[in-house]
Amino acid sequence: MASVPTVAVVGFPNVGKSTLVNRLAGGREAVVHSEAGVTRDRKRVRCEWNGLEFDLLDTGGIDLEDESEMAADIQRQARLGMEEADAIVLVTDGKSGLRSGDTDMARKLWDSPVPVVLVVNKSDRAEDQYAAAEFHALGLGEPFPVSATHGMGSGDLLDRIVEALGDKPPRIEDDGSVRVAVIGRPNVGKSSLVNRMLGDDRVIVSDVAGTTRDAIDTEVEVDGRRLVLVDTAGLRRKSKVAGTVDHYAQLRSERAIERADVAIIVCDASEGVRSEDLKAGEIAMKAGCATLIVMNKWDITEADIDDTRARVARKMRLRPDVVTCSAKTGRNVAGLLSRAAELADRAAQRIPTPALNRFVAEVVTTTPPPSRRGRRLKLLYAAQIEVSPPRFSIQVNDRRLIFRDWAYHLENRLRDAYGLEGVPLVIDYVPRSRSSD
Repeated sequence: MASVPTVAVVGFPNVGKSTLVNRLAGGREAVVHSEAGVTRDRKRVRCEWNGLEFDLLDTGGIDLEDESEMAADIQRQARLGMEEADAIVLVTDGKSGLRSGDTDMARKLWDSPVPVVLVVNKSDRAEDQYAAAEFHALGLGEPFPVSATHGMGSGDLLDRIVEALGDKPPRIEDDGSVRVAVIGRPNVGKSSLVNRMLGDDRVIVSDVAGTTRDAIDTEVEVDGRRLVLVDTAGLRRKSKVAGTVDHYAQLRSERAIERADVAIIVCDASEGVRSEDLKAGEIAMKAGCATLIVMNKWDITEADIDDTRARVARKMRLRPDVVTCSAKTGRNVAGLLSRAAELADRAAQRIPTPALNRFVAEVVTTTPPPSRRGRRLKLLYAAQIEVSPPRFSIQVNDRRLIFRDWAYHLENRLRDAYGLEGVPLVIDYVPRSRSSD
């Protein structure tokens, strides 16, 4: 595992934690919205300052007086974040002034085994710097006035964080880990499935659709191999989320898919494979993700898995494997990550050029391309030029002689021959140059 130090960013709801994380990380990674309580899970964002790399752990807002079930889940996630942190940043709101919630949080941090840095956010003007002095009363040392929105004081804060981390071990370079994005419609059981795979309540689970609003990265080791599991917000029709906080969550999910090697598309088995599930598969294919379809909640349905597989084969060009499981009971969950790693390996395989040309010649002999006006497509030479996803270049006599249905036939035969079901393939048909005539 990577030994990058972790800094947990905690505080009352809507004090600007996510905005501060984005500012310190130099980008827009965490979901930010004017609605309080947008961040619910723990979100890791990589940061670097003065040669030291560390992870900022953005957590949900902690309101100790809120006794709702959702608030309790958010508080538990924040506590877990603080337990794994090497330093803690407590963010307060300079415009609202010192509040009882800040005092309650500070008391819990007085005996923290790791350094605590006190931040007074929203100190946008020079006079706000002096107003931050009242936060000395929290007993956590010198408060740092900053403006996450405008960037004021962020450099000094980063200096203090690096100082608090001290001599931490350097980052271990990437060891070929596989990134697995868990995607699908809201409330199909993605977070429950992630927790079951990890054997730990790492992400918040609720019956309320749309609980997860960010892409949550969790490292896990399977058979001695490191995987990064990404639980994403539910993918919805864009017309339904336009102008809402879910719009930004959806964008984060799509970005998580773009960075993933494998996409596990979770479907509700009691509802079958719906058009939104097929759309998720299309997003994964365009992003170059290998794909596995998981029918969750199989314990409460009597659906026919063969019918489901036939529908997926007809509707999805990738022809991904379809497996069943139950996050609730744990049935068939144990092997999902191993299958995802295997799928990533298949996407990374390279087919030797002689074998590929023999395969193409066999397909042409068995099922010749249709002719057009007396002329027939000739496939002269084939080579694989990229992996993950596999990309092939096939030299042809005339691209205008390519029939789409026959090209799909070749693609599907390639999947059958080399176990590439669920792997996006790119086949470039390159016209023969004049110099080669």
